[in-house]
Amino acid sequence: MADERQNLEATDGSVILLVDDNPTNLGILVTALSESGYKVRVAQDGESAIAQIPYAKPDLILLDVMMPGIDGFETCRRLKLDPATKDIPVIFMTALTDVFDKVQAFEVGAVDYISKPFRVEEVLVRARTHLDIQKLQNQLKAQNLHLQEEIRERQKAQEAVQVFLHAVSHDLRNPVTGGLMVLKSLLAEAEANQGKAIVSQVVLQRMIHSHDRQLALINSLLETQANAIEGLSLQVQPVNLHQFVKQLAADWEPLLQREEASLNLLIADDLPPVQADPNQLCRVYENLIANALKHNPPGLTLSLRAEVIQDAQPPKMRCLVQDSGVGIPPEHSNTIFELYKRGNQTRRTVGLGLGLYLCRQIITAHGGEIGVESRPHEGATFWFTLPIASETQNLSKESFCT
Repeated sequence: MADERQNLEATDGSVILLVDDNPTNLGILVTALSESGYKVRVAQDGESAIAQIPYAKPDLILLDVMMPGIDGFETCRRLKLDPATKDIPVIFMTALTDVFDKVQAFEVGAVDYISKPFRVEEVLVRARTHLDIQKLQNQLKAQNLHLQEEIRERQKAQEAVQVFLHAVSHDLRNPVTGGLMVLKSLLAEAEANQGKAIVSQVVLQRMIHSHDRQLALINSLLETQANAIEGLSLQVQPVNLHQFVKQLAADWEPLLQREEASLNLLIADDLPPVQADPNQLCRVYENLIANALKHNPPGLTLSLRAEVIQDAQPPKMRCLVQDSGVGIPPEHSNTIFELYKRGNQTRRTVGLGLGLYLCRQIITAHGGEIGVESRPHEGATFWFTLPIASETQNLSKESFCT
């Protein structure tokens, strides 16, 4: 018996309110509960039990049914009507054996009942069980409140980001649009005065193309934010990767020269086209190239590759952006695509760590996957997969970054 009691001892000092008008019952239960580690409060009728609760709120109530004044059923009913006490679990102790009485006990809000004459071990087991349940319910409520607070904070953050993107897109669009108008005017002048223009038509066309792409990216800021929860909106079409990255390399040539970096185009021209949104795919490649340049010293070698994934259903292409840089520590590889994660070796402080996160969002929206393989001092290989366009789809000549 002593061993059984020891196994039932409380470990958290829970407070139990014992309500019974029988002194013998009170004496036995106070001793057993106290020896089991509980803090015990006593009341001999329903009114005094309700009156003392505001001063010492119990974690559990053991409530007799037949008492002077209001009985246990009415006592429990009043406790459940009070928001301050409605969540306290109540266990009835009763000599009533009629099914109607037991049903009434649950109807007024009790969680359990113990028949009299009771066994102390049964009282201890039931008390500990319902205290454990109550503790888990309280933890769940606390977690729910914390989750609701997090949701509210995220909603506020999303609203703030939306306002920020509106302001940024507005402020960026105006100078880019103005610059585009000037470039188009210079191009018209160069075309009218061939051989006398200060800037060649090829350079002007490339600058106009770059400004057009900047406008497309600025305009997509709000669309990307608006669709961040429901999913990115894509305008997919067949894209020839060889031609696509060839144009991309030409646009990045000035920055690559400044960084003393080289870009190897190793994508065969006979690969099947992928089904992708050219503008969004351009963002992926540009973010991956920019990320490599930002996190490595000058003199970097970059290689763009692509290969058909054999036996993939549906057919998919695996695209790779490899660099000869310092590599990525293993502990960062699993979190590098998370929102606002930035590498420790960046050579610039500008940026929020959004680039790789956006890459994952874009590739996921295409139905593909993205990842990185790297070892310190051995470079990094970023890879992503894209669906291959079906043979019945026509390859558009305009499937480039715009």
